[in-house]
Amino acid sequence: MKFRTLAWFVGPSVVMMLLFIAFPLASVFLQSFQITQPVVETVEVETCTPGFLGQTCVTETKTTPVLDDNGNPLTTTEWVGLLSYARVLQLEQVGSAIASGAWNSILAIDFWKALRFTLTFTLVTLPLVIGLGLAIALAVNNAARSIRGQIIFVSLLPFIITPVIGALSIRWLFYGDGIITALMEDMFATDISVAANGWAIELLMMFYRVWHVAPFAFVIFYAGLQTVNQDTLESAIIDGASRFERLRYVVVPHLMPLIIFVALIHLMDAYRAFEEVVGFSSQAHRITLQWLTYDLLTPDDAGNRAISRASASAMLTMIGIVVLLIPLLRRTWRDHKGSAH
Repeated sequence: MKFRTLAWFVGPSVVMMLLFIAFPLASVFLQSFQITQPVVETVEVETCTPGFLGQTCVTETKTTPVLDDNGNPLTTTEWVGLLSYARVLQLEQVGSAIASGAWNSILAIDFWKALRFTLTFTLVTLPLVIGLGLAIALAVNNAARSIRGQIIFVSLLPFIITPVIGALSIRWLFYGDGIITALMEDMFATDISVAANGWAIELLMMFYRVWHVAPFAFVIFYAGLQTVNQDTLESAIIDGASRFERLRYVVVPHLMPLIIFVALIHLMDAYRAFEEVVGFSSQAHRITLQWLTYDLLTPDDAGNRAISRASASAMLTMIGIVVLLIPLLRRTWRDHKGSAH
């Protein structure tokens, strides 16, 4: 292929990646080392009580932002190095907690609380998504052709639903006077408050993630099952291999590249979980790293946003994703080199 033809094919993708991925990422990286603050000045303001003879005036010192000619607040940007990362990680408090043996106090720090839940959420749901997706794919592949289309449609419904809507649907089943909560209260003759229990909310969020993402894994695995070598399966049957042995030694090795692909997608997506926090209103009990970044960008009462700390949180989130992906990427690279030889 000529270079000019290749450039016409690849050029638009490269430009879009630079505009919407590379440049924003570089901007966030730089902002994590900077702190932008409004320029303020101290002024004396005199306030007087109503009245004529008994009027009382009080002079107060107030801090007000300095405005430019267009009426916009002036700001100043200062390079602070790793200060924003230190403020997000709060390593001094972590060191004090470790020295005193108060490990639980570490989870009171927003970043470490978010990291604990994000890792648990990602690593627990990963095998469940893969296992459930594979089970559905095997069931559909062995089902009668006359009902296979209907089963596929029903299985894909959770993946079609908008994430926040799906989370809200499950929330309405359990929160307050939800149908399932009401049935459980009647069954056990006691009051149940799911929204007040952090672990219950965490389990619901994991259940929703598996319910929502497993259909994606099912589609990938079902497509892979169509390419399994039938001669190999028939040979295994003739040799007396059980159904489980055929699955373990023939089907799963054949699907391993797809399993790694699904794992890569799930790790990247689950580690950036955000919809679950919104849908289940779990901010008081469980937060994710993505939610922490959003919360830092939310303006405070004075209208200021912690952009530098939010940028540092975003970069730490990206580093965490890379660390999680390294083992899978190394295995993929080894398999690729092995097949090349």
